[in-house]
Amino acid sequence: MRILTVHEYYQQPGGEDTVFQAESEILRAAGHEVIAYTRDNDEIARYAVARHAALAAHTLWNRSSYDDIKRLIQRERPEIAHFHNTFPLISASGYYACHSAGIPVVQTLHNPRLMCPAATLYRNDSLCRDCVGKLLAWPGVFHACYRHSRLQTAVVASMLALHRMLGTWETQIDTYIASTEFYRGMMIEAGLPPKKITVKPHFVAHDPGPRDGRGDFALYIGRLAPEKGVHTLLDAWSGLTDVPLKIRGDGPLLPVVERAADPNFSNIQVLPRVQREEMATLIKGARFLVWPSLGYYETFGLVAIEAFSCGVPVIASGVGAMAEVVSHGRTGLHFAPGDAMDLTAKVKWAWTHPDEMEVMGHNARGEYEKKYTRGPNYCQLIEIYKEATNRSSAQDGSVPSHVHEGV
Repeated sequence: MRILTVHEYYQQPGGEDTVFQAESEILRAAGHEVIAYTRDNDEIARYAVARHAALAAHTLWNRSSYDDIKRLIQRERPEIAHFHNTFPLISASGYYACHSAGIPVVQTLHNPRLMCPAATLYRNDSLCRDCVGKLLAWPGVFHACYRHSRLQTAVVASMLALHRMLGTWETQIDTYIASTEFYRGMMIEAGLPPKKITVKPHFVAHDPGPRDGRGDFALYIGRLAPEKGVHTLLDAWSGLTDVPLKIRGDGPLLPVVERAADPNFSNIQVLPRVQREEMATLIKGARFLVWPSLGYYETFGLVAIEAFSCGVPVIASGVGAMAEVVSHGRTGLHFAPGDAMDLTAKVKWAWTHPDEMEVMGHNARGEYEKKYTRGPNYCQLIEIYKEATNRSSAQDGSVPSHVHEGV
């Protein structure tokens, strides 16, 4: 099968980039031809002030991306297109380029951008759903939710409104992939057609094998931002003087975390960036991972299943996708989101009950082997491609001549 993959890399590498690379890898390993069309958000830094208006226009519709993808289709003749991130440089024009050529389109839903200009569902230290269900996300513009700029937020809100009015999300995409049932429900609430949204979890590309031992510290890995529950984490550790905590991450709250990690007064340690191959070693040294995000922002939680793959249980906020991924009392523990006292209590229990946590770690490893390995994920992905092809054929009444039977 010839598969066109489309993705725009972020300035700070994250989970979406990892998923894009991992899925491309398993497709190539299975013998498929993967044709990648990628852009990089680092391009934005090279835009001169005079070109900022052009960047805003490109967010709504980028003619150059449309033309690039059309030429790529004509040259490579892919059988299906799988999109990941298109914001802001590729734009929704990429869907139209594929649709006009009769190429079935799959879109992975990595974040809540379609219902929130900031893609966080978070504002002023609390969850926010003010823009959900609105044609024009004017509350986000008013509060300058995207990059603290009303102008930039207005551009994103205009893009969302334009493509809602054009019916882009309904007509140009054949199948959406959500990583959890919870997030599928969120996207249905946002207005996407339920019959087009299927659930496929992400996976760990390379099995690190289960750990030996029980671990001797707690671990947080992730973006250091308010919506990730970093304040909750730090507040909880003010009452956990006997439990070492290691933190690996970058983001706007890094200075706050570094102050909290004063070696003269704290048992918190901030770690430097580690290479991907070193990450498993770090995780295996932890007694448990802490996943304190505040709620609806999380669509899946790749770091949680990385912990599972190492046989490490997870203490997570008991809401949304986190409650779906981590089973309370079986693969980890839940605490009330944003409740530092409850997190403190759960961590104290986990630290003083190593036998029970070790059993949860074994269960977590079993969960990984059942759901989050390469084999099952590849099979699900191929079935999704077949579904998208069948849906596209039914809508168009025919299959493009270059699309083979039995995709």
